[in-house]
Amino acid sequence: MTTVTSADGTPIAYEQAGDGPPVVVVGGALCDRELLRPFAQELARYSTVLNYDRRGRGDSGDAAGSTVDREVEDLAAVIAAAGGPAAVYGHSSGAALVLHAAARGLPIDALVLHEAPFTPDSEEHRRASLDYVERLDALLEEGRRGEAVELFLRLTGAPPEAVGEMRTGPWWPRAQAMAPTLAYDSAAVGHRTGGTVPAELLAEVAIPAPALVLCGGASPAWMIEAGRRIADALPDGRLRVLEGEGHVVSPERLAPLVGEFFKAAEAT
Repeated sequence: MTTVTSADGTPIAYEQAGDGPPVVVVGGALCDRELLRPFAQELARYSTVLNYDRRGRGDSGDAAGSTVDREVEDLAAVIAAAGGPAAVYGHSSGAALVLHAAARGLPIDALVLHEAPFTPDSEEHRRASLDYVERLDALLEEGRRGEAVELFLRLTGAPPEAVGEMRTGPWWPRAQAMAPTLAYDSAAVGHRTGGTVPAELLAEVAIPAPALVLCGGASPAWMIEAGRRIADALPDGRLRVLEGEGHVVSPERLAPLVGEFFKAAEAT
């Protein structure tokens, strides 16, 4: 493990493996580098991979009042540690964070956006997004971390029996420790403004980096439509639907797709 210092002084922990052009892996909600390690190790067959703990997770530090801008600065620090520029892979809310980073002009020479969880553009879903973030804020303010994790899991569609099993499993203490970072994921996705595909943010992505938008064929139709809208809005975006897959894809299938895409992008 190595650490780099972000712009606000927060230490950000990362692991590095592999050889070749650098790739930074950005995880989603309740993910730390330990959870992402199997994918990062597979991807290291193709590139030098930096797998980092987003702030408030694992061995990284945190700071009061952290915002999306602070998380973008964290990613900038990791890219700089890689020798920048770098390719970047983001999953779920991590993909939303990567969009913010690309809009701010970070030195990204290719990106993969894997199922950024933007919601359908309807009044019902906008209200649900706002209700979620208000309830999340209240639970975190009261220190009810376990309930905050449950709230998030219900948002993802996890059935009650699955949540009950998770509560008794070895992952739960780690999830509770990371619960405050759910607010950071919510900010990246934009729940306070409805959580829909952020057209204005996408319009700010001026870098001509090749962008692959991945969606699972077994994911809801609205998730695939969100991916299509993102790909269409990016300067050099393209959508790929992985038949039979959902929100999480095995490292053995995912890493070759991502690695080959970055390899081809680096050659152009």
